[in-house]
Amino acid sequence: MTCLVIARGRLARRFSQLRVEAIGFAVVMLAGLAIGLVGFLAPAGAADDSVSIQLTPAKAAALVAATSASPAENRAVGDEAKLINAALPFSTAPVQAARPFEIAGDDLDHRRALLCLTQAVYYEAGFEPMPGRRAVAQVVLNRMRHPAFPKSVCGVVYQGSRSPVCQFSFVCDGSLYRAPATGAWRDAKLIAEAALAGHVEKPVGAATHYHANYVAPRWAPMLTKITQLGAHIFYRWPGAWGQRAAFTGRYVGEPQDPLALRPPLRSPVLAGSTEQLATIAETAVEAGPAVARAANDVGGLLDVSKGWTLTIPAPDEIGAATAKALADQRAREAAPAVPVASSAAPVIASR
Repeated sequence: MTCLVIARGRLARRFSQLRVEAIGFAVVMLAGLAIGLVGFLAPAGAADDSVSIQLTPAKAAALVAATSASPAENRAVGDEAKLINAALPFSTAPVQAARPFEIAGDDLDHRRALLCLTQAVYYEAGFEPMPGRRAVAQVVLNRMRHPAFPKSVCGVVYQGSRSPVCQFSFVCDGSLYRAPATGAWRDAKLIAEAALAGHVEKPVGAATHYHANYVAPRWAPMLTKITQLGAHIFYRWPGAWGQRAAFTGRYVGEPQDPLALRPPLRSPVLAGSTEQLATIAETAVEAGPAVARAANDVGGLLDVSKGWTLTIPAPDEIGAATAKALADQRAREAAPAVPVASSAAPVIASR
């Protein structure tokens, strides 16, 4: 009888041991299956860096240099570029929305920041879907708060304007010397005002870079591809540099006049036209204190401290004086063209 009890006890213990081993084996198999499914379902090469990887200073510097290259560094343009861009997968990591930014400083800082951000939204994405326009404003503010970029809105927008490479193409390609379409400019200004008052465009998260889908820059695979809005594809820095915690930069105000940051017009296109002069004058009024100019330069700034005001008609508001100026312009255009020597235009980088 005693032997039978002992035998039953041994069998019970053995059965219990086998049950534990079976459960353990099942857990391991399920874990392996789950890992296999994740690997199978995740797109090949997906930039899922949800585990923050610290970048060494050397790697960070290399990334900055690579993303500040000239258009000659593009892999392709046109349909070939679209195929290359489509082959690069989007990140599977959660998108971390940026923190709201509410501009500080005095009235001059506000006006300068609003002008520069409006220019960026209009000239970069003025006729894109509204989310795409708001995303451009978000990228500018993200850059301003990231250690790799200037700490003012105008500093970000005009970065590289005095060097061979512009960070935003419109700054150096002559766009600033063409009058904007009234409705699209008004929309861009409203978007800029909202962004400076705390609006966050969540779908682009911590994006600091973007490019059009018909361009394939060499730096694109180095960054984390977040989303596409309209024609623009948005990216953030990889690893910890692209996480929200890295955006620690403090806004320093707008110490520089946007008009003074502009590169000179490099070609005679639109030179002396009504549209150009209106754009220069409007920008001058919004930009702040005067800068040294020739006596006959109608782009000179207006001293608003004296109580003066200046009204500039929109392009579609044609009065008698404007009609006369347009007639004069057409007469000049009908005259034989006189070659004008100009220096080489600066190189324009992908954003």
